[in-house]
Amino acid sequence: MTGNLYGWPYERIEREHGLLDKLLSYTAYGKRDWVREPGTTEDGVERQKLMITAIIEKQDRINAEDLRRAWVDHMNPSAAGLVSEPFEGPLLAMAKTHIPASDIGKYCDYSGLVSLSRSCHPLGLINAGDVHGAIDDIREVGQLYNTANSRGILWAEVTVVAIAAATKPGATVDSVIGAVFDNCDKADTRFFRPAGIRGEIERALKLTADCTDVRDMRRKFDSLYSGQGIVYAQSYANEIVTKAICVLKMTKGNTWDAMKAGVNMGRDTDCLTAVAAGVCGALSGANSIPPEIVKQVDYATSLNPHTNSKRTLRESSDGLYNAFKARLAKMKTYIQEMDAA
Repeated sequence: MTGNLYGWPYERIEREHGLLDKLLSYTAYGKRDWVREPGTTEDGVERQKLMITAIIEKQDRINAEDLRRAWVDHMNPSAAGLVSEPFEGPLLAMAKTHIPASDIGKYCDYSGLVSLSRSCHPLGLINAGDVHGAIDDIREVGQLYNTANSRGILWAEVTVVAIAAATKPGATVDSVIGAVFDNCDKADTRFFRPAGIRGEIERALKLTADCTDVRDMRRKFDSLYSGQGIVYAQSYANEIVTKAICVLKMTKGNTWDAMKAGVNMGRDTDCLTAVAAGVCGALSGANSIPPEIVKQVDYATSLNPHTNSKRTLRESSDGLYNAFKARLAKMKTYIQEMDAA
């Protein structure tokens, strides 16, 4: 749905597609000789696939070394520059050395990007209901992509906190946003960020409080986010994650509505859709997504020679859920052993 719209202003999307609600074929990274089947995954989902693989293999929460092992064993060597960002090729090369996994992110040039925030959903899901565990894991695993305590990791905390909180029984849109405000980065004048993450999200929620559809919201956001002229200008984590929280609020947590809002917003359409729909999916599930969309994504994956995993969406979700249950079973066993001691 989103790959061919990356970087487009919403005016162009509206002019060429109206309000888009279907999957389209696309090309990317200048590779005009490979027209991707509608539903073909891109860089963020490919990162997710490797995290899912690492979690399934371990049947538990993962650390940086676990994910590095999944990179080395399962990252498709042709992925970088085709379905992954070009900078992921050098990161894989470093992962094959003896450099500690937690040091690899120091050598990525793009520490403030949304790369981690839009792909870290599995870390929130393996920590379902456990907000603090999700924060610990993103700070650890995120160091393969970013330096410790960088803006990229701090904003990724918002994604995993929202997902972990959304899976709690009785969770609501307001309880998810409340968990973000209670647990994520706040004012920190040491880094000249007097508003902090909470301040930026609160400002955007206030700005878009009366928005009822994506046309309203994207016009409002023009006054906040319009950067151009630098590499990945539309893909910084603060912009994408802030917009995603506002989409969550506007759509009342409906996954399909969040997908349509994200893809029609303009700028970094695929990352915004990934974050917004990922949080909504953790809250309300995937039943709102038309079955033909899921079927087409699985078909596109089966044709993709560059993907990091050929699992279907169902196989991925079941694999994560089974790993979560295995984690809980181990914890219960430990409790029983300690009670019997």
